[in-house]
Amino acid sequence: MESSAASRNERQDTILVVDDKPNNRLLLNTYLVSAGYEVHFAITGEEALVSVVADPPHLIVLDVLLPQMNGYEVCRTLKLTERLKFIPVILVTALHGEDERLKGINAGADDFIGRPINKLELLTRVKSLLRIRRLHEDLEQKILELERAKLQLQQLAVTDGLTGLYNYQHFKHKLQVEIARSKRYGLPVSLLMMDIDFFKMYNDHFGHPLGDRILRRFSNLLFEHVRQIDILSRYGGEEFSLILPGTAKESAKVVAEKLRALIEKSYFPLSEKLPFGRVTMSIGVACYPDDAKNEEELIRLADQALYRAKKEGRNRTVTT
Repeated sequence: MESSAASRNERQDTILVVDDKPNNRLLLNTYLVSAGYEVHFAITGEEALVSVVADPPHLIVLDVLLPQMNGYEVCRTLKLTERLKFIPVILVTALHGEDERLKGINAGADDFIGRPINKLELLTRVKSLLRIRRLHEDLEQKILELERAKLQLQQLAVTDGLTGLYNYQHFKHKLQVEIARSKRYGLPVSLLMMDIDFFKMYNDHFGHPLGDRILRRFSNLLFEHVRQIDILSRYGGEEFSLILPGTAKESAKVVAEKLRALIEKSYFPLSEKLPFGRVTMSIGVACYPDDAKNEEELIRLADQALYRAKKEGRNRTVTT
């Protein structure tokens, strides 16, 4: 933020002068360039609009009395264009009546200056409007940064810090949502509870840093091989959960076996030291509404099936 603001301030502010009279353009150019501004010109309203769209200036000094499309029309068009509406516009007029100012206000002008133009008055108004514009840009930038920070905090609140998967709390919430959806539309929802076999042994032998690498690689492999609608979470420790919306138990078992085989065939550092000579996982499968009446019972039954998979020798899938 500070570096971008600094680089922006180091650049010259560009001002577009829109006037069909050469003498007027020359005078405005002399005044503005002497104050350090970069000046561009347009002779007609149509030319001004093309120029602003192609390369938006920081400020526009716009004569009211232009051929064909007058300054009010140009200003109104700019202020109705989302990308251009915050460019400050100073209307220049030789007419000093209240009606002219009212027309300018209705067209969206930010300020007015009358002829003959006083240099000090012109530069004061230009400097003031550019300062307001910079404050507005800074405010927009801060709002954007706050929105990004808010999204990051929201993401952190539902994400497991080590694996990047959803955390336990968000898993519980998403399971409630999917059960409610299942009730509404009459579709099944299956749950896989997955546990890395002999992970405690791996951690004890090789240390937690390498254990964390295993967890991350394990998570990434699973994440890359599930559907976008599936909800993969770290349940806790080396246990993971996978919600499969719209999936019956037999189909869920097929998914579970594919994931189990994927892990079994994948390389993990030092996995040859484990009892199976590789990293494996055990999986328990349960389905709503076939097996359970609510999300708590579904978790309990899937966990029981996982326990049976462990008891029966690990590296296998067991259904309720």
